[in-house]
Amino acid sequence: MRLKKIHLLVLKSYLGPFVLTFFIALFILLMQFLWKYVDDLVGKGLEWYVIMELLFYASSTFVPMALPLAILLASLMTMGNLGERYELAAMKAAGVSLLRTMRPLIVASILISVAAFYFSNNVLPVANLKFQSLLYDVRKQKLALNIKEGIYYNGIDGFTIRLGKKEANGNRVKDVMIYDHTDKKGNTTVTIADSGRMALTPNQQELIFTLYSGQTYDEEMDRHNRTKRPFQRMEFREQFRRFDLSGFELNRTNEELFRNNYQMLNLEQLEESRDSIRKIRQKKMDHFKESLIKNYYFLTRMDTLDSYPDTVSNFNMDFIMNFRESNQNRIIDRSLGASRNIKNNIHYNLEYFKRREELLRKHRVEWHRKFTLSFACFVLFFIGAPLGAIIRKGGLGLPLIISILFFVLWHVTSMSGEKAIRAGAMEPVTGMWLSSAILLPLGILITIKATTDSPLLDLEAYGKTYNKIKRKLIKKR
Repeated sequence: MRLKKIHLLVLKSYLGPFVLTFFIALFILLMQFLWKYVDDLVGKGLEWYVIMELLFYASSTFVPMALPLAILLASLMTMGNLGERYELAAMKAAGVSLLRTMRPLIVASILISVAAFYFSNNVLPVANLKFQSLLYDVRKQKLALNIKEGIYYNGIDGFTIRLGKKEANGNRVKDVMIYDHTDKKGNTTVTIADSGRMALTPNQQELIFTLYSGQTYDEEMDRHNRTKRPFQRMEFREQFRRFDLSGFELNRTNEELFRNNYQMLNLEQLEESRDSIRKIRQKKMDHFKESLIKNYYFLTRMDTLDSYPDTVSNFNMDFIMNFRESNQNRIIDRSLGASRNIKNNIHYNLEYFKRREELLRKHRVEWHRKFTLSFACFVLFFIGAPLGAIIRKGGLGLPLIISILFFVLWHVTSMSGEKAIRAGAMEPVTGMWLSSAILLPLGILITIKATTDSPLLDLEAYGKTYNKIKRKLIKKR
């Protein structure tokens, strides 16, 4: 009964900081996203629910970053608070070891790691699909209709509008100039008016200009006879112009266009996609080989394509003299053309195979990422919890600083390994598990030190050790 109460106390002490730090980390990452894409969101007249939907999907994609930091900080704060209030000392005095005290937290970390794997494999691909497709549509969206005084406005497709002056209500305008580019022949049709009114239709789909006292100039373009360019001028007292504003609406792209991206696939789909890429690559390689054998037979007799230096400068042209003079240039031109075709064909196929190999590496990176997130959560817990028991400091002071240092170490090594994989300098297995391989021994060491009450961060103990070594060195002299 006593042990159950201790476990319940420790678990309650852990869940609060975990939820708090998780949402704080998520909020900070979301603010970073807004700072990065603020220019793509402001001034486009987006509905509030579109922005909220984008932020929701964006926050879902930031979970793999926020979750390890939350586990590390929460476990360090929980054990640090227990140590600072001497509750850990009381538990040890009652015969409860540190590992038994951490048992509910270990179970909770295992459950969180399992949930993190499920999230990475099932939820994150869908969130990436929704987020990337919506972000693409938002970035492609035009700025909201805002025609300013004295500035040429070309936001409406096919037209350029300039207003000399706008009244305070924004409806009455003066000195209006409209260039019509719908025929794609340049500035051949221009309408000028002294004044006018502009208003939106009730459904916000069209902009209506009512122009007063103006002229329309139209210059005909004859492509066959550029010297004749008939000019037409039409005066009017009142004229109505309608402009289509449907292009200002947010048009949603079909999500199927993004679905085959490796970030939008789960484990099973990643395996299928990799098999498809390999089959297509092998088919292309076989076709390339058959093409070389069929069209460039002499190349197939070489050991490697790179083992033969350029011999054009030392080429012996004496055999050309055996042909007629009229055929010599033709033979040389055909030979040069065949050589260029061979070179271009080889370079094209090499680039294609290189891109396929890079795509396969990205698929393997994404496959391993499903597992590394879960394992990182587990490893960071075994760094944070024992370290909190050693430093015996709670709150958001020292634990926050230590957590950020370890989190930066984990993040930097993860990104470095991933970049090395993309560059082809490291295997996916090695690169993706590099951070875990570095932090796992560190977690084991800290756990051992915490369970054996070793003075890992006790400066006084290090001072005593230093003085002993110093005295021994003095005696030897």
